[in-house]
Amino acid sequence: MDLLKFVEESVVKNDLPEFGAGDTITVYYEIREGNKTRTQFFRGVVLQRRGAGVTETFTIRKMSGAFGVERIFPINLPSIQKIEVNKRGKVRRARIFYLRELTGKKARIKERRA
Repeated sequence: MDLLKFVEESVVKNDLPEFGAGDTITVYYEIREGNKTRTQFFRGVVLQRRGAGVTETFTIRKMSGAFGVERIFPINLPSIQKIEVNKRGKVRRARIFYLRELTGKKARIKERRA
């Protein structure tokens, strides 16, 4: 059991900024197309963080035109190059799935002042 924890701790990334539900973040990740690689970013609102350690994931939602696009990223994904926190959101829940049904001005999240 001790060996398992040692391996998990060696895989977990510690250089990520703190973010949570309601924050607007940009995730820069690497995409491989054939033998070429390029960096693409995904900017949106964090709906949730779930799990712990190696299995931790976070869900981001952005609006693409009239459609909502959600993407789930594992925290320890090797292709994630960096994560930027653009805005800190003021929400009262850890999982803000109610945002899926809201559109327009109702879908705005107040900014938390630091």
